[in-house]
Amino acid sequence: MGKYQEMCEKALEAMGGLENISFVTNCATRLRINYINKSKVDEEALKNLPNSAGLVPKHANKQMQIIIGPNVRDAYYEFLDVSGWKDNGSGAPAGANDPVDDEEEVKKDLLWLVNKFGSFMTPIMMPVVPAMIVGGMILAFRNLLMNYFGMTFEGGAYWLVMAIFNAGFNFLPIYVGWQTAEQLRIKPILGGMLGGLLLSSYLPQVTDIFGIAVPAGSYGSTVLPVLLGVVVMAPIYKFWNKVVPEALSFFVVPILTMIVIAPIELVLIAPLGSAASGAIATFATFITDKANIIAQPILAALYPYMVMIGLDKGLSPIGLELMTTLGYNAVTAPMGFISNIAVGGSALAVATTIKNDVAKKGMFSSFGVTALCGVTEPAFYGVLLTNPVSLLGTATGAVAGGLLAGAIGLRTFVQGGCPGWLTLVFFVDTSGDATYMFWAVAVAVLTTVTSFIATRVILATIGKKK
Repeated sequence: MGKYQEMCEKALEAMGGLENISFVTNCATRLRINYINKSKVDEEALKNLPNSAGLVPKHANKQMQIIIGPNVRDAYYEFLDVSGWKDNGSGAPAGANDPVDDEEEVKKDLLWLVNKFGSFMTPIMMPVVPAMIVGGMILAFRNLLMNYFGMTFEGGAYWLVMAIFNAGFNFLPIYVGWQTAEQLRIKPILGGMLGGLLLSSYLPQVTDIFGIAVPAGSYGSTVLPVLLGVVVMAPIYKFWNKVVPEALSFFVVPILTMIVIAPIELVLIAPLGSAASGAIATFATFITDKANIIAQPILAALYPYMVMIGLDKGLSPIGLELMTTLGYNAVTAPMGFISNIAVGGSALAVATTIKNDVAKKGMFSSFGVTALCGVTEPAFYGVLLTNPVSLLGTATGAVAGGLLAGAIGLRTFVQGGCPGWLTLVFFVDTSGDATYMFWAVAVAVLTTVTSFIATRVILATIGKKK
C-alpha cells in the first residue's frame, strides 16, 4: 500500500467517482482534478483527506486542487493507479457519458480571466522548471567555485558543465513548445518541432519565403515566440485533423500543419514575440531604475496571492525573457524569493504558538521550513489561511525585505522555480561575483526575522490561533 493510496481512494470517492472526472494533472505541490458535475463533489471530504494539507477549490475552472507538498508527483501516480483514469484525448475519462451539470454560470470577470491564464500556464511551465534549475545551478556553482575557491575546469569537465547549462536553457523553445501543445491537446511532438524550427542551424539562411521577407532573429532560450506559435498552430492542426480522412491523418495532418504554421511563425509570430520581449525588458529596466524601492515591497507582499490564483506561473515567461534580454532578473525573481521566505517565517511563527498538539506543531513547522526553501502552498493554505491574521505578519516581512531589495537593486542571474534559501546561488553573476548573493542573504535574514516576529506579535495582540 503506497503512502497516498488511502488519500487517493477517498479523493476518488469525494470527486464522485471516475465517471465524474474530466482531467487529472499536478503542479509543484497540488493534485489538480477537474470535475464534470459539481453536485457529485463532496468538498468537505476533500478538505480533510489524509496526507494532504487542505483543498483549493477552483470552481471557475471546474477543478479541485488537493494540497500535497513537494511529493505531489507520487500522489499523482497513485491516483492514476487507484482511479484508473486515462486521458482519451478529449479531456474526458474513457467511458464518461454524464452530461455537464447546469450549475450557475461563472461570472467571466477579470479574476476569471486571471484564473484561466494561471491554469493554462502552470502545466506548461512547471515541467520545464527542473531543467532550468539544473542548468542554472550547475553554472552558478561553477562560477562561484572558479571565482572564490580557485577551482579550474579543464578539458572535458568544463565543457560538460557548459553542455548541461546549454541543455537546460538554450532548448527552452522545444520544451515549452512540447508542453504548450500538450496543454492544447494537439500532438506534443509538433510543438517541440516548432521550437526546434526556431533553433535550426539553417534558420539564418531563410531570408524570405516566396518573396516575403523573414526578419532575422535568435530564439534560443526564449519562450514567447514558440508559446504564441503553438497557440496559433492548435486550431490549424485541429482543422486539418477534422477534414483529412482518418486513414491519411497520421501522415498528412502533421505535414499540412507545419506547412501552414512555419511561414506564419517565422514571418510574423516569432518577431512579434521578440518585440514583446524587448518591451518587457524595457519596462523592467524602467521599474528597476526608477521605482524598484516602491515596487519590490508591494510585489513581494502581493506574490502569495499571485501563487494562490496561479498567476506566478504566468510570470515565468517574463522572467525568462528578462534573463535572455538583460542577463538578469531584478523584478519577478526577487519578489518570489522574498515572498516565499516571508511565508515560511510566518508559518514557523504560527507553529511556535501550538502547545498541546505535537503532531500539528511538527507538521506546521515542516511546512514553514519547506516554504523557506521555496515551496509555499502547504504553508500558505495549511497554516496561514487557517490563521488569517498571520498574513499581516507575512506582509510585514515581505515589505521589509522588499524595501532592502529595492534599495540595492537585488537581482538573480539564473532563472528557476521555487526561489528561497536553497537558491541563494542564483544571485551569483556570470563572472562568479557573489556580491548580490551576500545581499540576498541579508534580505533573506531580514525577511525571515521580521515575518516571524511580526506574526508572533500580531497573533498575541490581534487574535489567537484557532
